[in-house]
Amino acid sequence: MNMDFYKAIEQRRSIYALGKTKIKSEAKIVEIITFALKHVPSAFNSQSTRIVVLFNKESEKFWKITQGALKKVAPPKVFENTKKKIAEFNAGFATILFFEDQEVVKKLMTQFELYKDNFPLWSHQTNGMHQFAIWTALSGEGLGASLQHYNPLVDEEVKKTWKMPSSWNLLAQMPVGSVESPAPEKSYDPIEERLLVFGKKE
Repeated sequence: MNMDFYKAIEQRRSIYALGKTKIKSEAKIVEIITFALKHVPSAFNSQSTRIVVLFNKESEKFWKITQGALKKVAPPKVFENTKKKIAEFNAGFATILFFEDQEVVKKLMTQFELYKDNFPLWSHQTNGMHQFAIWTALSGEGLGASLQHYNPLVDEEVKKTWKMPSSWNLLAQMPVGSVESPAPEKSYDPIEERLLVFGKKE
């Protein structure tokens, strides 16, 4: 494995202190996402992942929708902290929405009945790989991001606002911006408790 790839994985962190300084162009972000959509693997080459990129006012619109949805369900005392958290995400200049197209998943379930129970799981796995690949690449370009999950609370309004197909299932949201403050030190559980190796000869 190329050591640059090691470094990129190591430096990818959840960045919550975001800013609107565009140290990389919007075109570069779209290029990263396009590359991931083309090259990240999927079960049976299903290519079921769908991504929506919201920049500037469109990104702010998403977080306004999210805040409004949360206000309807969160107790007033809790909502004050929620507003602060949403403001952090909204402080960036972009938001990436990750979807899975259920039409593709259902078609595979019908076409390959022997594996039908696995396709929903495999669909989530490929989406996770897209999330990781894009997140790592953004970090490598010096951009901050984190992964959020306000679905299904915002699903209906998101599809209505941006006129998305009903078959697209929202799985995650990634606010993106300049890094205004680095992530804190990270602790690690012992590798010996998380890795088993058998048959090694060297």
